[in-house]
Amino acid sequence: MRSTMRTIRPAWLVTVTVIVAAVGWATTELTSRASLALPVLPLSSLITMALIAVVSLVLGLKVRRWRDGNRDKALDPLMAARTVVLAQACAYAGAVLLGWHLGILVDQLPTIAMRADLAVIWQMVALIAGALVMVAVGVIVERFCKVPPEDSEPTAKPRPKHEGRGEEEFA
Repeated sequence: MRSTMRTIRPAWLVTVTVIVAAVGWATTELTSRASLALPVLPLSSLITMALIAVVSLVLGLKVRRWRDGNRDKALDPLMAARTVVLAQACAYAGAVLLGWHLGILVDQLPTIAMRADLAVIWQMVALIAGALVMVAVGVIVERFCKVPPEDSEPTAKPRPKHEGRGEEEFA
């Protein structure tokens, strides 16, 4: 049986980032007109972002070690599948956070010269950096979990291609 789980597509990450950046920009325009505070996450969010990235990385390294031949212990397939899902969630969550804070930062760039306090700008830059780390860790950990094609089905015979279709059916 072959898995139908798809890998992260960088184009989707960019699309998510751009769409959420537009939403973040529009939201900031609306909150500014209503004299509300900027909708920026607090710096304490970096702790949560770091925790998610570290857990993803640790689990991914366990899967990678097993994949690369250190098979002293059996690898729980469910844990490996959950690691891939966590890595993908980490990458997409990072893309959302990146887009949101980039949109807000773009909206605020023209007002930087008028600001007496640049703390919120540096806060956004820190959150953007944290989001980039989440995206990178998610993509890297997902790659750790890929099994080389020759190892995926050692006893399975290749299926013949169906004429006229040019693609393989998945069971």
